Amino acid sequence: MNPVIDDWRGKRVWLVGASSGIGAALAQALALRGARLALSARRLDKLQELGLADALLLPCDATEPASLAGARLRIVNAWGGIDLVVYLAGDYVPMRAENFDLAVAEQVVTVNFNAAMRLTSVVLADLPAGGGIAFVASVAGYRGLPKALAYGPGKAALIHFAECLYQDLAPQGIGVWLINPGFVATQLTAKNDFSMPALLTPEQAAIATVDGLKSGNFEIHFPKRFTRLMKFLALLPYRWYFPLIRRLTGG
Repeated sequence: MNPVIDDWRGKRVWLVGASSGIGAALAQALALRGARLALSARRLDKLQELGLADALLLPCDATEPASLAGARLRIVNAWGGIDLVVYLAGDYVPMRAENFDLAVAEQVVTVNFNAAMRLTSVVLADLPAGGGIAFVASVAGYRGLPKALAYGPGKAALIHFAECLYQDLAPQGIGVWLINPGFVATQLTAKNDFSMPALLTPEQAAIATVDGLKSGNFEIHFPKRFTRLMKFLALLPYRWYFPLIRRLTGG
């Protein structure tokens, strides 16, 4: 369904949201495989801490199109093009109806979805056949979940956006990858006050992502023992789904 990426030597890769979590681990994994990296996040010092001397460090705000456009221009001027763009930036605030905060919810959706669209608008004309763009969403976007009143909708929208974009770009040989992790131990998931099943390290998530990119699949989801359960639950009718989720989550 997508181009197969199994040789990273010389691949020009822009990671947006590379300063921590899966993004930082993916940067390390791709550097070991010979990729040419451009790394973006809001804070330059966090990018410098990765210790990747050969990478282009391009601090920018993923929610600001002008900031993204400036980073993209520096990449094109340095490399002449981009082979793969990966959107990894994300935000998470546990939220339910009783503590619903519109301003916070809108900010979470902006980072998780609107910024991904803004990045797409900036790089769309650069995406080559054999390369493309990848989005890190979440299995939380499959169906509604407790405490995900702000997080889930943005990830669901990102899943839908990636599906639509794939329809348009696949005939041109341009890849669109949808990456749906389960629980990964990051600063964001540290906000959870419940036990997270099948919890992965960022390094494990990065390896699963690299393995997925050489599979040719549209969706890369991991760990399978958890994501397959979430896919099954998403197929259930609402009259079964809602009470089962309440029982499983205690919510």
